[in-house]
Amino acid sequence: MVLTHVHDLDEVAAASAVVFASRYVQEPLPRSESEHLLIDGSFVVRNFSGVDRWHVCRLSRRYELGEKSISKDAAYQIIHDELLLDSSPRLNLASFVTTWMEPECDKLMLEAINKNYADMDEYPVTTELQARHPSFTARAKCDRSKLYMRTQNRCVNIIARLFNAPVSAGEKAVGVGTVGSSEAIMLAGLAFKRRWQNRRKAARKPYDKPNIVTGANVQVCWEKFARYFEVELKEVKLREGCYVMDPDEAVRMVDENTICVAAILGSTLTGEFEDVRRLNDLLAAKNRRTGWDTPIHVDAASGGFIAPFLYPELEWDFRLPLVKSINVSGHKYGLVYAGVGWVIWRSKEDLPEDLIFHINYLGADQPTFTLNFSKGTPRSNAFHGYRNVMENCMESARILREGLERMGRFTIISKEQGVPLVAFTFKSGEDASLAFRLSSELRRFGWIVPAYTMPANLEHMAVLRVVVREDFGRPLAERFLSNVRMALDELDDAAKGGPVPKMRVTIELEPAPRGSGEEALARVVKRESVVAVQRSVSLAGGKTKGVC
Repeated sequence: MVLTHVHDLDEVAAASAVVFASRYVQEPLPRSESEHLLIDGSFVVRNFSGVDRWHVCRLSRRYELGEKSISKDAAYQIIHDELLLDSSPRLNLASFVTTWMEPECDKLMLEAINKNYADMDEYPVTTELQARHPSFTARAKCDRSKLYMRTQNRCVNIIARLFNAPVSAGEKAVGVGTVGSSEAIMLAGLAFKRRWQNRRKAARKPYDKPNIVTGANVQVCWEKFARYFEVELKEVKLREGCYVMDPDEAVRMVDENTICVAAILGSTLTGEFEDVRRLNDLLAAKNRRTGWDTPIHVDAASGGFIAPFLYPELEWDFRLPLVKSINVSGHKYGLVYAGVGWVIWRSKEDLPEDLIFHINYLGADQPTFTLNFSKGTPRSNAFHGYRNVMENCMESARILREGLERMGRFTIISKEQGVPLVAFTFKSGEDASLAFRLSSELRRFGWIVPAYTMPANLEHMAVLRVVVREDFGRPLAERFLSNVRMALDELDDAAKGGPVPKMRVTIELEPAPRGSGEEALARVVKRESVVAVQRSVSLAGGKTKGVC
């Protein structure tokens, strides 16, 4: 192990240097006595104290601001080289998030990356193209013509019409752009809570115990909303063969304190669409019996850009009268990089006016309803042939599903109608821990495939999930299936032969004589067997979800 001093460059040399960071490394440090050094917690190396002290010192200073500057090229290369250790985004089959866009989109992003989207008055065209602020909040004291011009943004209106919002040809839709569906869900939840509180106050009834009804399969952002904004989360438990919210059970859990029922168009666990049509009909009947006005929110983070193109007859959106708001992620099947999303409301009455803030310190009156303020612009500019893209994704999912079924080891639990993904378990009788071992084995081939346990009542099920995105075509699907077969063979062989023994070795490096040109010698000074430890991850409550 040879570490070196780094020469300082003068300003002129630093400005002109365009080299790898490693080329600043020149003179080796002197070596002296040997000491123990633990590397990665796996084995012990006996190294030389001068090297060790320098190495530890460098590591400790990683978390401090350096005293001296370095060349921009060196700084770039240092970070670039560390990032090479990340996995390949395109082989990350755990994530729903877009990992590829056309070069033209990349170019647009770079051209707009220095704009702060919050400055609506300075960047009116960007504001009109995207979506960030409510489109109906002009007050009497505002310049209505300017506010109207700024807020007729295209994305909100395009998406609202895609989701069949009841807006006429000349009418502007109600919605905001967000940094993703998590923020969108927080905003929608706040609107539901405030509307419920206002109704309860007007009726002189208690308004301190709001609740929301969801399935146990909801994404963790719903738990965050409930905890952060003090709303009780009432979850419908899943059961064998039914991995989404049961509409009948959900409606039975609704009471006078329910601010809304949240349905999912594309479950994180299995990609399945929940039956929003049945939920609407059952809830409407209960509202008529009780006199309540319990609404529905649809979490369409994953399915919002799939259903309109592949299943246009499916009723899940604003065609259903109780659906008051819908969120969708642009960085999932909206086909743009993270992070952008939207929340759309049915009408302006569904977004209480007192949640809207008006500011004027950026040059003009600007309405804002967000959890954050500043935001870059380069993430909302790409919409193209969705139907073709989604059909291709579904075809790749079909190839995966059929290939896994032919192996005879798996049960597919995802539905053909839904998000293009394949969720599967090992067949009954197989060790449930095989799912986690297969996930680990596939990483050797570069694939990231999440393994996770299902929510309450189904914790015994260990599920693997492959999310199919635009950049995962047939060649990659076939290669993945080949790697799954190889991984299964290796797991089976390991099971027959028992665990592979592991050994912890301590070695001593002896320096070569100075000037000899020979390499350092290594001598083993200690061997000890390592007992395999079965590791498990314990969860203190909360979701057991794969990455989304």
